[in-house]
Amino acid sequence: MQKYLVIVESPTKAKTISKFLGKEYRVESSFGHVRDLPKSELGVDVEHDFAPRYVVPRANTKRVNALKKLTKDVDIVYFATDEDREGEAISWHLKEVCKVPDEKSKRIAFHEITETAIFHALEHPRNIDVHLVDAQQARRILDRLVGYELSPFLWRKIAKGLSAGRVQSVALRLVVEREREIQQFVAQEYWSIEIDVSKKDVDTKPFRAKLYKRSGVVLDKFSLTHKEAADSIVSQLTGASYHVVDSVKKKTKKTPPPPFITSTLQQEANRKLRFSAKQTMMIAQQLYEGIDTGKGSEGLITYMRTDSVNMAEKFLDEAKSFIQHVYGGEYATGPRRYTTKAKLAQEAHEAIRPTSPQTIPSHVKEYLTEQQYRLYDLIWRRAIGSQMADAEYEATIVDIFASKQAGEEFLFRSSGQVVLFDGFTKVYSIESEEILLPRLTKDEELELHTLEGIQHSTKPPARYSEAGLVKVLESHGIGRPSTYAPTISTLIARNYVQREERRLKPTEIAFLVNDLLVAHFPQIVDYAFTAHMESGLDAIATGDKQLAPVIREFYTPFKEQLVKKDSELKKKDIIAEETDIVCEKCGKAMIIKIGRYGKFIACSGFPECKNTKQLPVEGETGGESVVYEPCEKCGGEMVLKRGRFGSFLGCSAYPECKHIRSLDEKKLGIPCPKCGTGEIIQKRTRRKKIFYPCNRYPDCDYSSWTPPEKEK
Repeated sequence: MQKYLVIVESPTKAKTISKFLGKEYRVESSFGHVRDLPKSELGVDVEHDFAPRYVVPRANTKRVNALKKLTKDVDIVYFATDEDREGEAISWHLKEVCKVPDEKSKRIAFHEITETAIFHALEHPRNIDVHLVDAQQARRILDRLVGYELSPFLWRKIAKGLSAGRVQSVALRLVVEREREIQQFVAQEYWSIEIDVSKKDVDTKPFRAKLYKRSGVVLDKFSLTHKEAADSIVSQLTGASYHVVDSVKKKTKKTPPPPFITSTLQQEANRKLRFSAKQTMMIAQQLYEGIDTGKGSEGLITYMRTDSVNMAEKFLDEAKSFIQHVYGGEYATGPRRYTTKAKLAQEAHEAIRPTSPQTIPSHVKEYLTEQQYRLYDLIWRRAIGSQMADAEYEATIVDIFASKQAGEEFLFRSSGQVVLFDGFTKVYSIESEEILLPRLTKDEELELHTLEGIQHSTKPPARYSEAGLVKVLESHGIGRPSTYAPTISTLIARNYVQREERRLKPTEIAFLVNDLLVAHFPQIVDYAFTAHMESGLDAIATGDKQLAPVIREFYTPFKEQLVKKDSELKKKDIIAEETDIVCEKCGKAMIIKIGRYGKFIACSGFPECKNTKQLPVEGETGGESVVYEPCEKCGGEMVLKRGRFGSFLGCSAYPECKHIRSLDEKKLGIPCPKCGTGEIIQKRTRRKKIFYPCNRYPDCDYSSWTPPEKEK
């Protein structure tokens, strides 16, 4: 009997697949990548077509040796890593490092980890796609060249610990430019004239209408820019009567959105579930690799790194039957097929969907964590909803004329909609408000309840949420499904951005790094050029281009610019600002400098004099910190200070008293349910997540992620 070895990336995936295969198969995990470029050096031979030098990290040596031994004792080795460029590269590295000959090597791939998909893959093996491998290598080499050559440049010119990346730096530019839009925004005042009217002599709820036309001219948003103009119209309308000029009803339909791809899943999970991109992908990986539902482990969703909205014909047929049986024939349609919008969607061949429509979220809830259940429920509803009938609405537009014996003519308009048939929204809800207007006839008189001018003000653009940043990166063609989450995670880890109310706010260092890159390395942060590079990588994946020319096109001008700017730019010219503060240690002038964690004051005589000070923050006067409150421990004064993670309150008696308190703390007026004497406060973790501890910590260790009720 022949023996077979199946190698996958993760132990969970190995466990799930082994359930379906017989004793002649052995399923092992590589625990991800087994080889990589060395950490201690560039690892790319720029003189010889950018040849990479791979090494097996010490942590992987034991696993690699075990796999080498196993491959020698079997007849066929199946490389069953994920079907994308990263997975293809892992298979290639495994084949190379284990020295598996071509006649023993077979590549299999599947979009879902189910028995049917596994056996179909085994029946249709293929060779490792060297074009996909080259595309992954090209991305890795490009990122290494930028990271290992531009990052040290930032260390020399700004501060140690900074990093730059081909996609990361473009994402940073987007965040910084949005913040500058917000800073430069000037609010503009405008007014609207609104009325509440209802049918006469009938007990109906009043409905609202806005002034739409004045003397036959349509009013735009900024037609009324000050209170006097609004008051004038209200004055003219005092005593007017109102009647219906026209009432138009129109039936409209809303089609369901397509099933999820990587970017839309990250966006909706962020918006509806408040998951970060990284968190979403981690949970989706768990659902894909397999969940034990009491009958053994099986994948609940298809592969989660994809930019295709296609779904298998088998699933489309199963979904239609399921919808007919559960919801009724009027909800079934199709099957619906969607067109992929991505220009070069080829990372995978299917959208993210449940492996079976029959696996209803509520049926497997007991086997899932709360987060797994919520994400699976979202994926299941989106996929099933995409195959359901349109939602149908009746939209109504009512025009109301305000009549008076003399003066200008004023026309008001009201619009509303009523759901006639819920369609796909029965499963997948969308933001839609039902506004019911009464049935009205032409020339019908209406009763006025209120007439008022309402002041409005334009709002600045919002900071990007993680979902918003993923969406704009995708719209520019920057990055691919596998890069969105790590890019955002890197921006946060490097202290370039901080989460503030679920939005990404750039730090001081982010502005400095971005401005330096925009001014001196424009190609690195150019949207069109970065998208062009992505197209080059896609062309390598299809075999239309070779690795070396694509990398050379980028690297040659980049290296020339790097050498030039390294000699031209001086650190003191970039990060130093003069002040009128004198160093008390050596008498030289103090200057404002910037480090990885923000600005501070340092002596201009560095390195001979290493005196530094905290930069006075808002709320400080004359170089002395404002006293906020007495210290709870020693009775001294709590003053505003600044540290690595931002501003905080610290005891002025430091170092004798080391008591500190976060500015994020808020007293809730709720007694501690554990000790009874302390008070519950609101605090934030270093990752800005809110929690509710007792203010007597460490004497009382009560803490909760949800606030206790006042009554309790």
